Amino acid sequence: MSAQDFGAFESLLSAGAVRERCRRIGELAIVGQANWFSINETNFRRCVKLVENTCLKNYPDLNIPCHSRWRHFEIGETDLWQHYTQNFNGEKIELVRSAIDLVFLSVLLDAGAGEDWVFEDPVTGKSLSRSEGLAAASVELFFNHIARFEHVKGWIMDADSLKLVTPKKLASTFQHSCKNPLLGIDGRFSLLQGLASVLENYRTDQQLYGRPGNLIDECLAVSKRSFRGKVSVDATQVLAIVLKRFGAIWPNGYYIHQGHERLNLGDCGYHSQLTTGDETDGIVPFHKLSQWLTYSLIEPLQWAGIEVVNLDGLTGLPEYRNGGLFIDTGSLQPLDQSLLHSRLTLDSEAVVEWRALTVYMLDRLAVELRATLKLSAKQLPLCSVLQGGTWAAGRELAARLRPQATPPLNLAIDGTIF
Repeated sequence: MSAQDFGAFESLLSAGAVRERCRRIGELAIVGQANWFSINETNFRRCVKLVENTCLKNYPDLNIPCHSRWRHFEIGETDLWQHYTQNFNGEKIELVRSAIDLVFLSVLLDAGAGEDWVFEDPVTGKSLSRSEGLAAASVELFFNHIARFEHVKGWIMDADSLKLVTPKKLASTFQHSCKNPLLGIDGRFSLLQGLASVLENYRTDQQLYGRPGNLIDECLAVSKRSFRGKVSVDATQVLAIVLKRFGAIWPNGYYIHQGHERLNLGDCGYHSQLTTGDETDGIVPFHKLSQWLTYSLIEPLQWAGIEVVNLDGLTGLPEYRNGGLFIDTGSLQPLDQSLLHSRLTLDSEAVVEWRALTVYMLDRLAVELRATLKLSAKQLPLCSVLQGGTWAAGRELAARLRPQATPPLNLAIDGTIF
C-alpha cells in the first residue's frame, strides 16, 4: 500500500468525511438510484413539522441544550452526577477529568438495551429502561465499582481499575439476568477491555495515570485564545483526538495495516455504489459513538473554561432513533417492503445505506427547521436539533407504532454501535 493510499484512509477519520460520503449516498436516493431506500419529499416535510412540534413541546422557549449523555444523568429532579460529586472540594480541573472519565464509560455502554431490560436505580428508586437505564447503571458502575477516589484528584478511572471489572461484575451491576436480559452484554465487556488496553498507553507529560480525563490536556494543546482571553477548541478537533486515541477500542471496527503500523478506522460500513477511485472505494465512515462522545464532552470542557466552537462541523448521529424517525414518517421508504421484516446485521448494506441517509436527512432537516423557527445555526446547532428534536420524536413515534418502541428495522444488536 502506498503512502498516498494510507493518507486516503486517514482522511476517513473526520466528521467531514462522514458528511461528504453520506451526502453522496443521499444524492443517489434523491434520483432513485440507491439500492435500498427512496426519499419521499412530501413525507419529509411532514417529518420536519413533527420535529418542530416536538421541539416546541419539550422546549417552549427554544433554549435547547446539546444532545449529550449528560441529559440521561438527569432523572426527574435528581442529577446523578451532582448526587455523587456535590461534596468534592478539590480543584475544578480535577473534577472535569473525572467527568470525562465517567462520560467515556457511559457512552461506551450506551448501545441498545433491548426490549425486556430494566434497571432499578438505587439513587432515585426509579425503574429505568433503555438509554436512561443504561446511563444510571453506568453511573453506579463508575462510582461504586470502577473509579477509585483520591482526595485531591477526585474519581479516577484508568487501565488498572477497568481491569478489575469482570463479566460477572458488569452483568450484576447492570442487573442482567435470564429474567432481565440486557442485549450485547459480551460486546459491552469487550469495549471495556478495549478501553483498558488503550488507556495503558494514554499518558501525558502532565498526568501519570492513563485515563480518558487526560484528553483535556490535548484539547488545551490545540485550543486557541482570543484577544479577550477566551479559550476555544473546534469540535472537529476534539473528535479527531477521540478517533486517534481511542479508535482501537471498537472490536468490530475497520482497520488497515501498512508495514507494522495499524490504522483503526472504527465505525465504518461498505456500500457498493460509493466510488472514490482509490483504496477507500465503498467505505462509508460514521463514527457514531465517537461523535456521541464528542457531543458529551462539550459540557465538561466548558466547565474547564474551554469554549467548544464549530458544533455543526460534527454530523447527526446515525442511530436507530434518528434513523427510525425517517422510516416511521415515510421520509425514507424501503424499495422492498420485506426489508422491514428481515433480520439485519449492522454491516449489511441495507443498514449502511439507512445510516448514511440518516446523516444526510438530518442535515437537511436542520436547515428546514431553522428556517421554520427563524433561528440561525448558532441559535439552533445540529446537536440541539437532535436533542429537541429528532431523537425524542423518533422514540415517541416508535412507541406509538410498535410495542416497547422497537426500531422499524429488525437489527442484530451486539452492544457496540446501536
